Amino acid sequence: MATRREHLARPKPNLLKFPDRRSVYWLDELPVMSKRSTAFELTSRWSQLSEWKKISTRYEDNRKAPEWKVRASALKAHPSERVCSLARPPSACSRMGVRTEAKASARICQLAQPKKTTMALTSFNSTNNYLALPPQAKPSSRIHLLAVPKKEHPHYHPDRPVSSHVPKSVLKAVASERLHTLARPKPRKPLFEGFDPYKVSSAACAATASPRIQELSLPPARRCRMKSAQDEHNHV
Repeated sequence: MATRREHLARPKPNLLKFPDRRSVYWLDELPVMSKRSTAFELTSRWSQLSEWKKISTRYEDNRKAPEWKVRASALKAHPSERVCSLARPPSACSRMGVRTEAKASARICQLAQPKKTTMALTSFNSTNNYLALPPQAKPSSRIHLLAVPKKEHPHYHPDRPVSSHVPKSVLKAVASERLHTLARPKPRKPLFEGFDPYKVSSAACAATASPRIQELSLPPARRCRMKSAQDEHNHV
């Protein structure tokens, strides 16, 4: 018996070796192949798009060789004094001189100063030798009222703790037959065992609705007015 690896290692069958595969419908003969060929005409737009992009007349080809001919005027050129001074790197002494001679403008001095804190402090008191702080804000009576926590309802019973004392009378209590009958779930059969979900019990058939239930079962007054108006229009 071949193992799982040998089964997976087998190549998949080539389904394209039968080019004349029949369709799902039964045919006595293969359909005749048409000899007509579709001829495509090339439009002017297609021919324009198929052409390659032309090279610009101002395009200059890169030099192929790293060496090229230098003009005689370039060989005999001499740099000016200004070019020679700009070509020299700055010395350490010149850099130090620029730093010592540089003067900051008024704007730079203004930006260099730290930001002042916006604290409304009073002037210095020479007698007490301290800075008087601004007076503290006092909340209004409305804020005091809103800050009072909400009281719990007098009939509210908090959750009982997990470990609570159980009285001895509860431990010795015995359930009556009525409690046993109420504790049993109602027997209900599934649909395939003959359960009828639309069956009405005899107690429900003999039940009488209270005045409150009848009041709640009535539609809203606006719908009653609309229905009465439609009935009058139909009678007319």
